[in-house]
Amino acid sequence: MPDQPAAAPEHGRLRLNLLILSIVKFNFASYLTIGLPLAVLPGFVHDGLGYSAFWAGLVISLQYIATLLSRPHAGRYADMWGPKKVVVLGLVGCLISGICILLSALTEGQGVVSLILLCLGRVILGVGQSFSGTGTSLWGVARVGSLHIGRVISWNGIVTYGAMAIGAPLGVVIFRSGGLLLLSSIIIAICVLAIALALPRAPVKGSKAKPLPFRDVLGKIYGFGLILAMGSAGFGVIATFITLFYQDKGWDGAAFALTMFSAAFVGTRLLFPNAINKLGGLRVASICFAVEAVGLFLVAGSFDPWMAKMGAFLTGAGFSLVFPAIGVVAVKVVPQQNQGSALATYTAFMDLSLGITGPIAGFIMSYAGVSLVYLLTALLVCLALFCTLRMMKRMPAEANVEIKENA
Repeated sequence: MPDQPAAAPEHGRLRLNLLILSIVKFNFASYLTIGLPLAVLPGFVHDGLGYSAFWAGLVISLQYIATLLSRPHAGRYADMWGPKKVVVLGLVGCLISGICILLSALTEGQGVVSLILLCLGRVILGVGQSFSGTGTSLWGVARVGSLHIGRVISWNGIVTYGAMAIGAPLGVVIFRSGGLLLLSSIIIAICVLAIALALPRAPVKGSKAKPLPFRDVLGKIYGFGLILAMGSAGFGVIATFITLFYQDKGWDGAAFALTMFSAAFVGTRLLFPNAINKLGGLRVASICFAVEAVGLFLVAGSFDPWMAKMGAFLTGAGFSLVFPAIGVVAVKVVPQQNQGSALATYTAFMDLSLGITGPIAGFIMSYAGVSLVYLLTALLVCLALFCTLRMMKRMPAEANVEIKENA
């Protein structure tokens, strides 16, 4: 990743945020292509094509598996080529995934063909999201300087889950109006517009410094990544199975539960922008894990739709700062010119978690019911909390506190 100077103090915080938003908007576009079909595809696979909950979960998780496998390459290519090229390639992948959904809708009567096209699109979408998500983070850091890496990560997450908050209910409305044909057409249009806006922007040169081998990067950050993976399971079961959870209970409003999760995620980051600076990354992460666990326990034991919605809300609020809180600690254990690879490798642990959560949770749900899935996930988040508290005791206090940002 390029070694760029930090944004000058006279730019002001507002100008700094606007500069970051001008870059991360491309990740908003890529995640909008994820959010729009998120509440629709499980039902389409389960009810429309007639496949089991396992296949519904697998279709969603294929995206995360593809993202996991491509994420380290995205970070390395962004370091070498510059992040703009990586972002544009990612958006092209999202565009192709929209075309695959369109073809899947046209072949709905041929169940196997439709499912294969849908799976292919999810794989390509996973690669596209990996490139666009990693690229926008590194592009933003290259523009404002590594001093503001925590702020860039936070804003990238805000637009990510903001897109999901908008996309999930909007996707349901679009699907009810025109089915997958209309939904896929809108996804294609969003991608074309984002690519058209990205191409004219000035590129950022890649780093000429020799990158660390992947094994060395992995060895330095795997502990942080494992904690992130355990905490990410809460997001995985909300995103993948809340629709089927509501269906199992005979309730309406699953898309709104996804919106509450995403709204809580975004709201927490907006309300507590300096929490990591003031309290330290691992301390913030431990608080977040506790809140996330409470939310998942609430979903598991819910007997009313509003209990499940409140559980989703608390899960989103808790998960909100987990990624940047642990991330700002993790990326500082490698040289600055390798932070792109470090951030991508760290993020890959979340992809791994989301990739295996769907099939495993779907298998458990098929035999023991969906409520047990949320209970077991809550216990896993409690384990992440325990590991974070132990890490806090082992690490020096100064390694757990983010460098103060310029005003």
